[in-house]
Amino acid sequence: MPDKSTSSEPATVATPETPAKPVKIYPIVKYGDPILEKPGAPVKKFDAALEQLVEDMFASMYAAQGVGLAAPQIGLSLRLTVIDVTGGKNPEAKIVLANPEIIHAEGEVREEEGCLSVPGFRGYVIRPQFVTVKAQNAKGESYEIRGENLLARAFCHEIDHLNGILFLQHLSMLKRDLIRRKIKKLRKQGEW
Repeated sequence: MPDKSTSSEPATVATPETPAKPVKIYPIVKYGDPILEKPGAPVKKFDAALEQLVEDMFASMYAAQGVGLAAPQIGLSLRLTVIDVTGGKNPEAKIVLANPEIIHAEGEVREEEGCLSVPGFRGYVIRPQFVTVKAQNAKGESYEIRGENLLARAFCHEIDHLNGILFLQHLSMLKRDLIRRKIKKLRKQGEW
């Protein structure tokens, strides 16, 4: 999928409930950056700056045409992720997970998966069909949320990012090596 998130120019987002406020569109960090392979630090400060970061992350995710975005994917080593499996079509579907932890998983589904940090590459990954996550929202309030199918997959994928794990690590060694070789070739050509 095309990476359209290379601008860091402030954009303005307006909704009927709130006046327009500037948001920052972060560039998406690509595979090969060490921040993607290290666990993020817990979110400790829940304030207006964090709420703004969450809005910036949603805007960055939508600009990149994703359904989930973790803080390490924008260069921040934090246990924070945003998810919206509707792609912005339903404002009620926006989910913020700070310091998330999977507390229950069941079932098994093998589906094709991609990643904004590994643009243009997809692979089949086995994930739980149902997942329950315990997390905090942008205000620091604890809650639990259950997801199934695509939402459960998004929870697992984004929480993996917070633990320094990319979806590539869930692929067969053969598929993973093939993708790594292609990325290495793209890097040599200056296209990565």
